[in-house]
Amino acid sequence: MPENAPTEPEDLAPEPDGIARARDDSHARHHRAAPGPVTDGSGPRPARDDGHELLNLLELEILDVDLFRAPSPTGREALGRLFGGQVAAQALRAAMLTVDEDRVPHSMHGYFLRPGRRDIPTIVHVDRDRDGRSVSSRRVTATQTGHVIFSMSASFQVADSGPELQPALPDGIPLPDDAGESQLLAPFPSFEIRPVSPQHPPVLLPDAYWARATVPLPDDPLIQACMLAYLTDMGVGRGVLATELANTQQPSIDHAVWFHRPVRLDEWTLFVMRPLSAQGGRLLYTGVVHGVDGTLAATMIQECLVRPLAPGWGDSAR
Repeated sequence: MPENAPTEPEDLAPEPDGIARARDDSHARHHRAAPGPVTDGSGPRPARDDGHELLNLLELEILDVDLFRAPSPTGREALGRLFGGQVAAQALRAAMLTVDEDRVPHSMHGYFLRPGRRDIPTIVHVDRDRDGRSVSSRRVTATQTGHVIFSMSASFQVADSGPELQPALPDGIPLPDDAGESQLLAPFPSFEIRPVSPQHPPVLLPDAYWARATVPLPDDPLIQACMLAYLTDMGVGRGVLATELANTQQPSIDHAVWFHRPVRLDEWTLFVMRPLSAQGGRLLYTGVVHGVDGTLAATMIQECLVRPLAPGWGDSAR
């Protein structure tokens, strides 16, 4: 054999079982569902490639057992601060890749510890706290340049039977066809937004809006749950505090989501947020997420800091 001949596969050292198994599980989950058609029939949506890049953000690279590299945006989207919803969705995705496929997320509780950078990848580590008969618990840390930027606990459950209860759509909410004009917001170009009503003073995102992805998403409910996690960090429930908050920044510091029922994020989905308490330079608000058919998909609670708006605030707000 020539000195520089390629090594035959059988000559390679076998990959450790844990890493090989993790790679196989991850590959199966990444590729088990292909994007399918949008079924809501509510008209054409803007043609954008950003939605495909959003899906690419969930393609995590396995570095070791329960250790992943999460990609960052490319092109013009790679500038500035890392969007909190992105790292939350990637952390949830990493946790998903460590549980059995019959378990779906029912809650996540996260803390935004440092601003992240969008021009470098994020390293995500998952701790398998417990796998019970029907519930699995995971802890996740996301780091950049050796510093933790986000930590999260997530819980997954095997679907079971029991009583059913859910509220209807909030009163006075117009359906998407009767809501405001569609817009693509620069920080979130992968989603089309329709405000439920004008908000004064004007804000980037109102307290209530309809949203849907600009491209079809896979049928996989786990991918849909990650998209939901991404969106729950968009906007702030200002309510009666809208005027007082007009010239402030509101960086998220902690975030909780309870996933109730599956919903497609490439169909119109309603987000309604309301302030609950403001004190000590912090704002706590709640939110609900409904499908266009009224299905209650999720409940969220988020707390953010309230700071005077200043140039460069994203680098040192927390």
